[in-house]
Amino acid sequence: MRPGEDDVHVVGPAAEAGQLDALLATARTGTPVVAVVEGPAGIGKTTLLRRFRGRHPGLRESTVAGLPWESRRPGALVRRLLDDLPGGAPVPQDAADPADLGTELAARWAAAAADEPLLVAVDDAHCADAVSLQAVGSAVARTRDAAVLLLLARTVGWAAPGDHAALDVLDRLEAVRVRVPPLGPEETRLLAARVVAVDLPLPVARRLSEHTAGIPRHLLEVLRGTPPARWTDWQTRLPAPSTVQRRVRQALEGCSPAARALVEAAAVLGPSPVLADAAALAGLTDPIAALDEACSAGLLAPAGGHGLDVVAFPERFVRGAVHGGLPPMRRHDLHLRAAGIVDDETEQLRHRVEAAPLPDAGLAAQLVELARRKADEGAWAVVAGALIDAGRISPSRAEREDRLIQAVDALAGAGLLGQAVEALPDLEALPAGPRRDAVLAYVALQRGRRGQALAHLDTAWRHRGTDRDAAAVVCQRRVLHALADWDGDELVRWAGRAVEHAAPGSPVAVEARAVVGLGHAARGEVDRALTAYRQAVAESPPGPQLQRARMGLGWLLLARDDPEGARRELEFAVPSSRQTGSNRVSLWALVWLARTRLALGDWPGALDAVAQGEVLLNATGLDLLRPLVHWTGAQVHALRGEPDAADRHLRLGAAAEHDYAVMTVPTLLARAAVAEAASDFPAVVRHLAPLAARTPRGGLDEPGFWPWHGLYAEALVLTDRLAEADAFLAPLEATADRRGHRSVGARLGVVRGRLMAARGDVGGAERAFEAARTRLAPLPLPYDKARVDLVHGLTLRRAGRRRDAAELLTAARQLFAALDARVAVERCDRELKTGRPALRTADAGPDTLTEQERTVADLVATGMTNKEVAAAMMLSVKTVQFHLTRVYAKVGVRSRSELAARASRGPLAP
Repeated sequence: MRPGEDDVHVVGPAAEAGQLDALLATARTGTPVVAVVEGPAGIGKTTLLRRFRGRHPGLRESTVAGLPWESRRPGALVRRLLDDLPGGAPVPQDAADPADLGTELAARWAAAAADEPLLVAVDDAHCADAVSLQAVGSAVARTRDAAVLLLLARTVGWAAPGDHAALDVLDRLEAVRVRVPPLGPEETRLLAARVVAVDLPLPVARRLSEHTAGIPRHLLEVLRGTPPARWTDWQTRLPAPSTVQRRVRQALEGCSPAARALVEAAAVLGPSPVLADAAALAGLTDPIAALDEACSAGLLAPAGGHGLDVVAFPERFVRGAVHGGLPPMRRHDLHLRAAGIVDDETEQLRHRVEAAPLPDAGLAAQLVELARRKADEGAWAVVAGALIDAGRISPSRAEREDRLIQAVDALAGAGLLGQAVEALPDLEALPAGPRRDAVLAYVALQRGRRGQALAHLDTAWRHRGTDRDAAAVVCQRRVLHALADWDGDELVRWAGRAVEHAAPGSPVAVEARAVVGLGHAARGEVDRALTAYRQAVAESPPGPQLQRARMGLGWLLLARDDPEGARRELEFAVPSSRQTGSNRVSLWALVWLARTRLALGDWPGALDAVAQGEVLLNATGLDLLRPLVHWTGAQVHALRGEPDAADRHLRLGAAAEHDYAVMTVPTLLARAAVAEAASDFPAVVRHLAPLAARTPRGGLDEPGFWPWHGLYAEALVLTDRLAEADAFLAPLEATADRRGHRSVGARLGVVRGRLMAARGDVGGAERAFEAARTRLAPLPLPYDKARVDLVHGLTLRRAGRRRDAAELLTAARQLFAALDARVAVERCDRELKTGRPALRTADAGPDTLTEQERTVADLVATGMTNKEVAAAMMLSVKTVQFHLTRVYAKVGVRSRSELAARASRGPLAP
């Protein structure tokens, strides 16, 4: 792009532009500011600087750029900077002392900024000579009380040029780091609309963004140099950007024949080939010299975590540029020979497909057979790849269509939803039928689109005809639909139908068996569910099927008060399923692992699982599980007193009213948890009321799975809706007792104690708390145990038993502090403070206020309503009103405004 263009097509980075404007505002106050603008080549650093200067046209500036051919000339760049600022003694051309040059530069900056701010911009600073950058660093150290903004733009990452000494100066410089971010899918869509006047579908924009790493220069090159048909073809490999192709071609031309052969062989074998295989394919008996040359040329590198046995490509586009630049005959020959070198059957067939110039029915049949065997193992990612390849080389249209349907189904099963969504236009163009519609339903289900999934499922079931295999697939999709709706009866019913229609041992039958246990659990048959899952774990072979079974078992163990056992199963299920099986199962495992670690008191571990889940969500687009992932993140951050982080998870995990239950329930639970941490109990009731109003509630009332009942009932008590709380609690207490569920019984028991205390039965409340404590004693649930002590202590303090209350509150505080539950620690501190007896005098007045009355008075005097005070102090509104009436009498005021005026003259009490 030429300087001076309007850049009307430029999109982003708005936040970074605002950051530079804020830095200039700071510099205007007379405070020197140094910032380093960083990012990979082509990310838009120069454009950001140019547009910043354009927004401030009257600003005095000194602008230079590092020149690669001057990088070995000491002092070359700093002399240009000095020449740009007149004044001072002439600088000799042979001057090369960084300190002297820096002193002179600082003096000229100060003089130039005496009356108005000065912008000093150094573009391509990584290309500057070391002496100049050292002089700039010295000038920065010597500049005081001057309105100077120094901006240095540097390239980081692969292919970033620069002398090591110069780069070390940039790394050590004390400066604000402004990192220019990549463009996301929405910005890619906007760029395409402005540059090539094309309205990209979001999946295509996401694909282009991922392919180019969101680097604007690379995006522009692909958009301008590639026919649009290739963008929208989900099976097309997009080319490397033209600048990378040129750089790689030049590097290859400078290599010896041996090094070039090694690089080309490695590109054919894959992103991280074994060096021995690459050497064999290149015909090299001793590849070390060739490898060393290729590494020096920036074309290969030893793979991280390995010695020299595995190699990799140092930048994302290098392999594609090398492979795409191979002549057709050489590419054909290399792939055919590679098929005879690699050991893995999947890789052998992949190379044969790469070498196939024409349709090949025999090779396609081998790929379909491979897919069938891998489907039996549950390795859906491998299945999808084999079927996509088979479809590409199948001679007949019918075979290509059938294999497309199966491939998209496998992509959805593997959790590779982005690729499945990209293939939807091709899939939707096929004739309607039970198999096609079942796949469309599957993709819609994984995206959390309940209405679409149900419509496709109904259509598929109506059109199933006599095709038992197709009917079995539809039934299995109905099973997953019922699971997402947490409908145990429907889940068990459709699982039975799936087994009835499916061939014994088929993937459909296996997955139905792996899920049916959750259906039993959702309708109260937890022991039966555990038996089914333990049998599935014992019978499943190693691999994805075993991970599925152990994930389900872990979920059930968490629900059955065995979080230690749940953690063991879930930690087993997380990594392997992501590598060889289904991202979907891996994400389910991470969801429940986060809940398990939260329960066990490992809150950093819980947030780690949430972070892993976020990464996997962004990689897969499995929106069905998005609210489940963010539920735990919101709750932990709320309990830690980090409202901004909690709100972020609430936003990212939001679901709509008519979404699946596994989306709406955690959304409401997360909102309620954040409200509870803020002591906003009316909001807790409001958020959870939709769950209480469901008729029937079915699996939502099954103890252990969705922990909302205690939170809702306690909020009813604390908002003085005692009769509603009693009516709500009674059947749930009976269910928990009947199921023998200790943690749920304890949580409900705590609420029962609060309810009894609110009705004046302190003795009954104490018995309820002791029963809750007994239920929790054998369980490793530290937060629940601390909650019992907290609420018990609150009750005793309000009953006037301050010494007993203090012991319980102190014990609770210790547990909360160990968890870093800062909100609860502050509550304990507040209660311990207000629990001290007040000084007593003979006369009524401010000195006779109790600590609790003083707290109420102070909060009311700040303008808080009774409702807000009640939330802050975990009291009922009636109790606050009672205390406030006594405060008025003791202080001698008649209204809130008089109380505020009295408080403004000094403390209400010593």
